Amino acid sequence: MQQATSERTPDAADELWLVQHPPVFTLGRAAKREHLLRPAAIPVVETDRGGQVTYHGPGQAVIYTLLDVRRLGIGPRELVRRIEQGVIDYLAAQRVTGERRQGAPGVYVNGAKIAALGLRIRRAFSYHGLALNVAMDLEPFRRINPCGYAGLAVTDLKSQGRDLDVDAVWSDLCDAVVAALYPDHEPVVQYAGAFDSRPSSASRAMGLDTARSDPPVQESSYSSVES
Repeated sequence: MQQATSERTPDAADELWLVQHPPVFTLGRAAKREHLLRPAAIPVVETDRGGQVTYHGPGQAVIYTLLDVRRLGIGPRELVRRIEQGVIDYLAAQRVTGERRQGAPGVYVNGAKIAALGLRIRRAFSYHGLALNVAMDLEPFRRINPCGYAGLAVTDLKSQGRDLDVDAVWSDLCDAVVAALYPDHEPVVQYAGAFDSRPSSASRAMGLDTARSDPPVQESSYSSVES
């Protein structure tokens, strides 16, 4: 992810990397280890995204958003808003009401966090992205203060009565995120990952590659967006 961002050129297509991670806690650049309560045997990985500590694991749809922010013509706050809106729109299609929370990026359902967001912007290119909880073992979230908030409730689509797995989520979720990211012009997006079925035409997928499933590693950069 860092290498792809370092090597990309202004004419390169934006990319969405679609992955599920094995169980792992990740720390943002500003993370305080006091929010990591009882990691036990789950690995802890330091990353260069914004934000504090979160958990990734099976049953969670992670989309890394490798975007040319300058070409989009927006700043970091609007980028966060658009990604959140894509998740909110996807949830609405599942008859689940998602909402924002002032000062705490991400998407919430009745006060419980269902999607986390952590970004990095370097050379006007963004990477890292969003994680939507689909059908997870939520217990590991009790071993941390999610996103730095003690006692923050966490939920998933399964807990909201939606019996889906990650493979069933990818296509519609990506369509919603792409539509929110590019409201004013035709997107040029390339996917890395695997759909259970062909991406829908609205996603304008240019190709499929092997999923990048390893947790991101730390790299020195200059700016970030808090998750």
